[in-house]
Amino acid sequence: MTDWDDDGLRVRRAVLGDAHVDRAMAAADDFTTDFQQFITHYAWAGIWGRPGLDRHMRSVITVSVLTALRAEHELALHVRAGRRNGLTAPEIAEVILHTAAYAGIPAANAAMAVAKATLADENF
Repeated sequence: MTDWDDDGLRVRRAVLGDAHVDRAMAAADDFTTDFQQFITHYAWAGIWGRPGLDRHMRSVITVSVLTALRAEHELALHVRAGRRNGLTAPEIAEVILHTAAYAGIPAANAAMAVAKATLADENF
């Protein structure tokens, strides 16, 4: 990949916010630029940009999967994205609680802590 996918950037900015995308793009270097372009194209244009599920539902799925994977760093980002996509704080808590039944209590416990801290800072 040699350039940025405009559709992917549009979706990525809408979901994650301009500040996050600007930081990611500014931090891209010879080592990471190809990866940033890859996720912009495949994840943001190719998956998040697909019809069939709205962004609210995609956020529910993403919070659930990141909880199951114990991907706390990415989870904070997607808790904020979920709020941008219309998820309420009680819905986020419910998604994590539901995930606990399938992915385990330790994963959900860590996710609750991340979500609580992230939601406490509503100035994202």
